[in-house]
Amino acid sequence: MTSKKTVLITGTSSGIGLATAVVAARAGWTVVATMRDTGKAAALLEAAAEHAVTDRIQVKRLDVVDGESIATCLDEVIAEHGRLDALVNNAGAAQVGTIEQMGLDDVRATMEVNFFGVVATTRAALPHLRASRGRVITVTSVGGAVGQPFNEAYCAAKFAVEGFMQSLDPVADTVGVDVVVVEPGAVASEFVANVGLDVPALLAAAGPYAPALQAYVARTQKSFGNAQTPFEAAAPIVEALTGDRPPFRVQTSAWAREFVGTTLTDLDGSEVRALTRSWLR
Repeated sequence: MTSKKTVLITGTSSGIGLATAVVAARAGWTVVATMRDTGKAAALLEAAAEHAVTDRIQVKRLDVVDGESIATCLDEVIAEHGRLDALVNNAGAAQVGTIEQMGLDDVRATMEVNFFGVVATTRAALPHLRASRGRVITVTSVGGAVGQPFNEAYCAAKFAVEGFMQSLDPVADTVGVDVVVVEPGAVASEFVANVGLDVPALLAAAGPYAPALQAYVARTQKSFGNAQTPFEAAAPIVEALTGDRPPFRVQTSAWAREFVGTTLTDLDGSEVRALTRSWLR
């Protein structure tokens, strides 16, 4: 058992989750770095060794769509560390496609990981966070504020997460728990690769949507060429983790702030519509 502050982070096998685990450990936190498959922990452990924080990072299995897995992991954290001071909901999965050509099972699976997984993990963690007067930090996306072409299911899940967290925030505040959402823009990580897109096959099957999809793919590939690194994106997450009374909404870059600001000031939706339609031409 330890008196050091303990944070549980989901989805730490790569990308933002891996970087956040390392940066949080460097900031002095005891980090419980969770992932669905602990056989994929090698990259995290290598990064922890490079940054000399191996002794502050503990890898555990947690699958956000498996309630028993969530409960088991949290029970172990409390038994071993005596407390939980913060939860970082980071685990997620991308989904590219348009609804006419997607099965509803694909949409449900996307919602299960990106929305219900966040809800389930937060729900299970809240009793411990009330006890420590801790905080919930959820990595959403600029796609949780701006709906984007061929990301209907993914953006729907991220919009749902932001609505859930914004509604939870005042309630959690009454019991001493802070709630924060962090909105990254393009991040050069395995998250994009993990979509497993076969672009030629996707275009071949796109039918009447093929020209728009081709334009979208070209624009997206270009934007990810100028993406943040995962460690750059992790820095504001850890600032929200460690700072006093962080804001509800945090963006990880100047570009993300500008992009999210488009929708937050767009009362009739015309600015976002003009912007996202231009991506398909």
